[in-house]
Amino acid sequence: MKLYDSGVYLVHGELSDTAAISREEARKGTIAYGILAAHNTVSDMENLRLVFDSMTSHDITYVGIIQTARASGMEKFPMPYVLTNCHNSLCAVGGTINEDDHQFALSAAHKYGGIYVPPNMAVIHSYNREEMSGCGRMILGSDSHTRYGALGTMGVGEGGGELAKQLVGRTYDMQRPGVVAVYLTGRPRPGVGPQDVALALVGATYANGYVKNKVMEFVGPGVARLSADFRNGVDVMTTETTCWSSIWQTDAVTEEYFAIHGRPEAYRELKPAETAYYDGCIELDLSEVESMIALPMHPSYAYPIRALRENPVEILREVEERANEQLGGKVRMDLVSKVQGDGSIYVDQGIVAGCSGGTFENICAVASLLRGKSCGAGEFKFSVYPDSMPTYLELVKNGAVADIVSAGGIFRECFCGPCFGAGDTPANGEFSIRHATRNFPNREGSKPGEGQISAVALMDARSIAATAANGGILTAATDVVQEEMELPAYHYDRGVYDKRVYNGWGKEEPQHSLRFGPNIKDWPAMPPLSEDLLLRIDSYITDPVTTTDELIPSGETSSFRSNPLRLAEFTLSRKDPGYVGRAKATQALDAGRREGAVPPEVQAAYAALEKAGCSVDPAHTNIGSAIFANKPGDGSAREQAASCQRVLGGAANFAIEYATKRYRSNCINWGMLPFTVEEPAALELGGFVFVPGVRRALLAGETSMNAYAVGADGGVARLKVALGALTDAERQILADGCLINYYREH
Repeated sequence: MKLYDSGVYLVHGELSDTAAISREEARKGTIAYGILAAHNTVSDMENLRLVFDSMTSHDITYVGIIQTARASGMEKFPMPYVLTNCHNSLCAVGGTINEDDHQFALSAAHKYGGIYVPPNMAVIHSYNREEMSGCGRMILGSDSHTRYGALGTMGVGEGGGELAKQLVGRTYDMQRPGVVAVYLTGRPRPGVGPQDVALALVGATYANGYVKNKVMEFVGPGVARLSADFRNGVDVMTTETTCWSSIWQTDAVTEEYFAIHGRPEAYRELKPAETAYYDGCIELDLSEVESMIALPMHPSYAYPIRALRENPVEILREVEERANEQLGGKVRMDLVSKVQGDGSIYVDQGIVAGCSGGTFENICAVASLLRGKSCGAGEFKFSVYPDSMPTYLELVKNGAVADIVSAGGIFRECFCGPCFGAGDTPANGEFSIRHATRNFPNREGSKPGEGQISAVALMDARSIAATAANGGILTAATDVVQEEMELPAYHYDRGVYDKRVYNGWGKEEPQHSLRFGPNIKDWPAMPPLSEDLLLRIDSYITDPVTTTDELIPSGETSSFRSNPLRLAEFTLSRKDPGYVGRAKATQALDAGRREGAVPPEVQAAYAALEKAGCSVDPAHTNIGSAIFANKPGDGSAREQAASCQRVLGGAANFAIEYATKRYRSNCINWGMLPFTVEEPAALELGGFVFVPGVRRALLAGETSMNAYAVGADGGVARLKVALGALTDAERQILADGCLINYYREH
């Protein structure tokens, strides 16, 4: 794999350093540019104002989004909005509250004209591939793995605030992203699957930020040698590179996909112009990709399985030391003990699931490798989750389900749980291999704060099946597959959906009542930004990267996402258990200020600031909590990573940089200033930061301002804080205090 140091031209399908037309003109030749231009509502292509063709959410995000849009004046869904139920579909936590959310969504689909996909019918991205994708379309989803580029559709995963904007007729605003070519050549060797290619890409691009907030555009002769399922499996994992979106050139394979799914009109050829310019290029020979494994606790910790097996003790010791440092001493991960006396590596569990693993071809490959074999009667266990009921039905018809079950595997429902820590949680100390999207800390469901720990590695379904057939001894599929696997043809039966999915698009029923369960609560009131701002640092995180899973855990906490106050109790619970108490104490400080009783610790901060020459007017200075993290927001699109801080009185984040655009956007939409700082040492846990004139500077378009850090010893240090690029609307949202306030005021 080669990552280019500079931009490249694609001229008649070939990479080139030069072209006959200018770079700026050639930028218009990418597939991405054409799709963005078609969805841009203004003539300015540098500052986009996008409207999407459809949207999608699942059952741990749609309640908050619809509640936000209702509070902002929404009367009907202005575009097709798919509400799937694939995260809390087991209804296993919290009594009735999961099914209450599902019934809320069904009632909203009737009232506002939405599309309701019942529990266990399909995982979110599979339904959108099957029924909503189309060449040249754009889909916005409140899930970070909203990626349909392999079907010619630009998918964007964002926090709920961005979906709420679309629901009330506003646009998605951003500067035009860069576009990086992924130039594919060659053909995958037998046994190599889409997850192997994806992990190789993630491993090469995540840490260096090569495609961060850019579009990955897949081109080159290698594309034609991949099936639609293979392309989808690679594409959905592009999220883990931190790119903004993805798009692939389309061809006869794409055309056949839409024909099979009964939507031939959704196809049109997409390809770069005769000359196109890319801001970077990843050149990948598919024939060089090996069977891969991404070790705990990130998809970018990718190794060829061959290399791991050649040096298991040293690699696993390095990985577990890094993991234990990240776990902060709460509990210790032990991977080296999985190495057997003969040098082989034993794993305790294998899972193939969800939008990345549970596709038709992946499961057919699993069935082929397990046919006539046994997973064994030992500790190793194996489960398969299909991505949709049409897939499940076809797997029943062609015998794949029988092959897997006959080998000792368990066949499950359409469920995303293994991807976010709510399904098949291993025992303490166990090692799980999964064809899923993520292996972040606690994504397997363990609770390190309570002494529980297990480990997850990501692998392709083929190597997981080879491992299952070998009784849990880690095995690369390329070791057992010597020639290309013959997989059965797919036949799509839409009747499964016709009989169960409620499609109310264009048929809204304004008089239909929403159905509220006792856990569904409105958003609490949030104050507008004051003229000056006093912040207290209630969490100070020094990890290189802080994930959204650490900011607000997934798993069982997902059941409470319809209840903002109750969910907020889990904020940073696995990373910094003291945060919630400290944030509530800061919230109480502001309550005292509003009542005219300035607490002693705030008086001390005011006195230190006065001594340093900063005058403070308590009546016009809100007191809010803040966190510092080096690089927060990697991973999920979940808006609750920000909204939970806001519910607890959060008013800002401080960071060296933000891991993703979507987390920064979540902070903005919930009224938290996304500050960056170059001198984090001036900040300290429990210390105050005073930002004078912040509202004026924000609305005046200033990108940086002076702030003053007050230490526990009363010392005051001056520092610069920056907000970076903000649209006029984003500045007003921050000034108004949150998106809901903004719509109410404007």
